[in-house]
Amino acid sequence: MDLRCPECGREYADRWRCACGSPLRFADRSLPDADAPADAGVDARAGLCPTGSFKDRGATTTLSRAVEVGADRVVEDSSGNAGAAIATYAARAGLPAEIYVPADVRESKVSAIRRAGANVVRVEGSRADVTDACIDAVEAGDGWYASHAWNPAFFAGAATMAHEIAAQRDWSVPDAVVMPLGHGTMLLGAYRGFRALRAAGWTDRMPRLLGAQAAGYAPIVAELHGEAAAAGENSIADGIRIRDPVQMKSLLEAIDDTGGDAIALSSSAVSDELDRLHRAGFYTEPTCAVAPAALREYRDRGVVGPGEDVVVALSGSGLKS
Repeated sequence: MDLRCPECGREYADRWRCACGSPLRFADRSLPDADAPADAGVDARAGLCPTGSFKDRGATTTLSRAVEVGADRVVEDSSGNAGAAIATYAARAGLPAEIYVPADVRESKVSAIRRAGANVVRVEGSRADVTDACIDAVEAGDGWYASHAWNPAFFAGAATMAHEIAAQRDWSVPDAVVMPLGHGTMLLGAYRGFRALRAAGWTDRMPRLLGAQAAGYAPIVAELHGEAAAAGENSIADGIRIRDPVQMKSLLEAIDDTGGDAIALSSSAVSDELDRLHRAGFYTEPTCAVAPAALREYRDRGVVGPGEDVVVALSGSGLKS
């Protein structure tokens, strides 16, 4: 990887300092992609967000909205990453936060929430039970609902993923973007972001949006391809184990409008892909691995051609796994 001087622009193959005296930087500012899984163009920056996941994008706009409307307390339900993001940005905004999580949530994610000063409420049962408990608290007047699935302010932040991808490609878009799909925050955010860019004349087309769901928790796949295609077991992609996404209709519309698709991945497929990611230098959480695993499957099925330009979104760091 070549080195470039940020002051004079000279490039070197191997040197510790530029002739002008300036420290050097990598000419290619991306993370390592040697032997990257499925030979994909990988957007790995989500793990470099302040709390280690792409949910920071929506959390900042959601908490800005909370301050704007005069909220004095926020509540959220989450499998971990969104809760950590909301808790952190609530702390920055000076607002108390209460985060409802599944009883079996990873302790590392609970620790991240608590370190931001938020109160954690563990709920027994399914992920839907966690949401129900949180909504009960909202309706009882316990706080403003800073939901990553329901609150429109969250999607305004999630849309910046599309803006960043296009900006870094000189205002062009890839042929497809592959991403994890649970509640669909990332996919809908990307859809709205790319759509806004096209409407404004910054880009001239939309990429295909390709979702990756966890087998056994794949309602979008079931709707598109039948229950058999969605069946199976996935116990490790905990961030997308959602059976009833609240934005189901909008997700199907986004996939249809872009000529996209969705497939379900098993635990074994995700585990194998996670190992490949880590060996390639991408220390991601297990849920992230569904996206490159999905790209591998999409290519095997001919949905993505060998010469197509594809971005694979890696949604969170492995440090909270």
